[in-house]
Amino acid sequence: LETSSAVVDAVARVRPAVVTVLNTQRAQRILTFWGVREIQPKSSGSGVIISAEGYIVTNNHVVENWQTLEVIYADGNKAPARFVGADQYADTAVIKVDGPVPAVAEFGDSTVLKPGETVIAIGSALGNFENTVTVGVVSALERSLDSGKGYALEGMIQTDAAINHGNSGGPLVNLLGQVVGINTAIVRGDQTSGDVAEGLGFAIPSAIASDLSAQIIQKGYVERPLLGIRYQMITPEVAGANGLPMEWGVYIYDIEPGSPAAQSDLQPGDIITAIGNETISAEISYINALNRHKVGEQVTITFWRNGRTLTTEVILAGHPR
Repeated sequence: LETSSAVVDAVARVRPAVVTVLNTQRAQRILTFWGVREIQPKSSGSGVIISAEGYIVTNNHVVENWQTLEVIYADGNKAPARFVGADQYADTAVIKVDGPVPAVAEFGDSTVLKPGETVIAIGSALGNFENTVTVGVVSALERSLDSGKGYALEGMIQTDAAINHGNSGGPLVNLLGQVVGINTAIVRGDQTSGDVAEGLGFAIPSAIASDLSAQIIQKGYVERPLLGIRYQMITPEVAGANGLPMEWGVYIYDIEPGSPAAQSDLQPGDIITAIGNETISAEISYINALNRHKVGEQVTITFWRNGRTLTTEVILAGHPR
C-alpha cells in the first residue's frame, strides 16, 4: 500500500509536466502509379517540461525532420513549439513553448538508482493515449544499445515498465516524483535468433539528459569532437575477406583538408584501431570512442599501416557550425 500511494503521489507531481509532441515533418515527394505526389509525414512522441521558461526535453528521433512542432498539455490544450537543438548521439532534444506552462518536472539523480527500484513511465502511448502511466522496476543499469547507425546509446537504464511507440521522450520517474530518465527505446526481440522479448525498455539517465539539455539550452547544440576522416568500418567479416590482422577498426579512405586528421600523421589507407586507451571493438565503436573525448583535447590515435602499428597525436576540433 505504501508503494502504491507513493506511485500515485509521484504521478500526480510529474504528470502535469508531461506533453505530447506533434511533429509535422518536411514534405516529401514520392513516385506513385499516378505520378509524383507530395506527402507531409506526421509523427508524435512525448516530452517533459523542465523549466518555467518553457523548455521541454524529448528524444531527437521524435523531432527529427521537423517542419513545425506542437505540444499537447496534460489538460488537452495545445501550443506551438520551436526547435532549440538536439544531439543524435544521445538521442536527446530540447524544444520550447512560449507563455506560462502548467507544471515543471524536476530532474533526480540517476547515479543512485539500483536494480529492483520502482520506476514509473509516463507518455503518450501509440500517440493516442496521452499521459499513460506504467509501473515497473529498474532492470539493469549502464546498458549499451546499438542505434543501427554506427554508434551505441551508452549508459542506458533498462526497465520493464511498459514503453510503447509514442512514449519516446517521456519521463521515467522515481517514487519521489523526480525524472531519472528519458524513455527512448524498446527491444521486442533478437532479429538473428528470432526470439521475442517482453519488458525490455530503455531510458537515457537523467545524469546525461540534464547535462545535454543544459548545453543545448545554452548553446543550441552539444559540442562533439571531430577527427575529420571519411571511413569504412572494419568488421571481422571485412578483415577476414581482406587478410587484415585486426578484427575491428576504421579504414580511412579520405581526410578532410584542415581537419585534425590532416594535421597529424594519418593518411588515406590507414586503419585506426584505437583512440586514446580504448581499442575499437564490437562493444566500442569508433564514434563512441571518439565521443568520450572533448574538443581541444590531445588524443593518441593508434593505427595500422603496411603491417606496422603506429601512433600519432591529434588535437580534436569541434564540428563546424
